Amino acid sequence: MNQEFELIAKTFQGLEEVLAQELTELGASNIEIGRRMVSFTGDKAMMYKANFHLRTAIRILKPIKHFTAKTADEVYDAVKSIAWEEYLDNMSSFAVDAVVFSNEFRHSKFVAYKVKDAIVDYFREKTGNRPSVRISNPDLSINIHVAEDRCTLSLDSSGESLHRRGYRQEQVEAPLNEVLAAGMILMTGWRGKCDLIDPMCGSGTIPVEAALIARNIAPGVFRKEFGFEKWKDYDQELFDSIYNDDSQEREFTHKIYGYDNNPKANEIAIHNVKAAGVSKDVVLRIQPFQQFEQPKEKSIIITNPPYGERISSEDLLGLYRMIGERLKHAFSGNDAWILSYRDECFDQIGLKPSVKIPLFNGALECQFRKYQLFDGKYKAFRSENSDKEFKPKREEREARPRRRSEKVTYKDSRKPSFKGSRSNASSRPSTDDGRPKQAPAPRYMHSRKKNDDNRSER
Repeated sequence: MNQEFELIAKTFQGLEEVLAQELTELGASNIEIGRRMVSFTGDKAMMYKANFHLRTAIRILKPIKHFTAKTADEVYDAVKSIAWEEYLDNMSSFAVDAVVFSNEFRHSKFVAYKVKDAIVDYFREKTGNRPSVRISNPDLSINIHVAEDRCTLSLDSSGESLHRRGYRQEQVEAPLNEVLAAGMILMTGWRGKCDLIDPMCGSGTIPVEAALIARNIAPGVFRKEFGFEKWKDYDQELFDSIYNDDSQEREFTHKIYGYDNNPKANEIAIHNVKAAGVSKDVVLRIQPFQQFEQPKEKSIIITNPPYGERISSEDLLGLYRMIGERLKHAFSGNDAWILSYRDECFDQIGLKPSVKIPLFNGALECQFRKYQLFDGKYKAFRSENSDKEFKPKREEREARPRRRSEKVTYKDSRKPSFKGSRSNASSRPSTDDGRPKQAPAPRYMHSRKKNDDNRSER
C-alpha cells in the first residue's frame, strides 16, 4: 500500500545541496545529488509532500522506464512497449517535454515527436482511437531525458513549474525566480531568528519567500493545482490531509524589511505580500539604498542588485560603490549576502567576501557572496574572533545524523566557474528549461479547508 518508488526533483544549478537538505528534513530516502537534480525514493504521500513543501525544486518527476537507445526507432519501440492505459486513456490529453544531451539525437523536439507518436500509435492500435496532444494544461505531462544513449521516461507530477507559487500578482522587469530566492535564503542559514532586510526588493520576492520560511508555511499552499491531481491513481483524501496540515508552522517574532526606490515596484510588492498573507511580517517602504541607516536590531541583508543586463543603471559601478559605502557605514556588526553577475561590480563594493557561492540566475552565471561587517578595525575583529575562519570559502554545514535508510552520494562534483560579463545574455526572464515565457496569470490558492480558516488572511 505504501510502496516506495523512484523520484527526481529538478532544480537550478548550485541549489542541489540545499534541495537535498530539504528532502532529508522531509523524510525522503536514498537521496542522491546530481547535476541540477536530486534523486530520492518515497511513496505517494512523499511525492505529494515534495510538490507541496519543497522550496528549491522546480518539478518532481516520477520515472516509469529507463532504457538505452541509439536511434529514433529504438526510442519509439521502448516507449510503445509501456502499458499506457495505466496512466491515461484515449479520451485524455498529454504533452511531451524532451531534454536532450546527446550526439545521437541533436534535436529535442524530434525526440519528443517520437515519444508522442509511440503513445498515439499504442492507443490507435489497441482501441482504434487516440488521445490528443495539448501543450497547455494537459491531463498528463511526460518528460524524457536523454544523456547520450541513456534515456529516462518520467511522468511530471508537478505540471506547471513549482517556482510559480501562485502568490505573485504582478512583477517588475526581470523578477527574481522564487525558487532561486528561497535557495539563497536557505543558503545563508537564516530561519527567522533575526530581522531580514532586502534594500532592493523589487516586486518583493525575497521578502515573501523569507516570510514563508520564517513561519514554515508550505510554498504549495497558494497553487491552484498540481499535475498529479489529474492522474488516474490520484488520492484526494491523502492530499487533502497534507494540504490542511499546518502543524509544522511556527511563530515569527522579528520583521522582514523590503525597500526600493521605485514607487511602482513598491506597489507591486505590496500586492504580492498581501496575496501571500504575510503583511504583518513584511514592512515595505520606498527608500533608496543611499538613505539606508544602521538597523536597531540584529539583521541580515539578502539582496539582488541590478547587474546591468536586464535592468539598466546610469552608473552601475557607482551603484556598487554606494552599496559598499552604505554597508561599511550603516550595517556594522551584521552580515550581508549579495547576488551579482560581474566581477567589476563586486570589485566596487570594496569589501572582502568570506563566502563565494556560484549560482545561476536564468542564463547568467552569478555569484552569491557573503560580507561580514564588523565594528572597529579588522585586526581587532580578527583577534576577538580568532576561533573563526575568514578565508573566502563555502560555509561548512553542521553535520546531521542520518537515518539508516538514507543514502547521500554525489554523482557530479563539478562546480560552475565564475566568469566575466557576457554580452549575449537573454533579455527576457528565463524559466526552468531556459526558454523565455510570458509572465504567469494571477493564481489563487486551493479552497480545500472545510471551515472558515483562510490561510491568506493569517
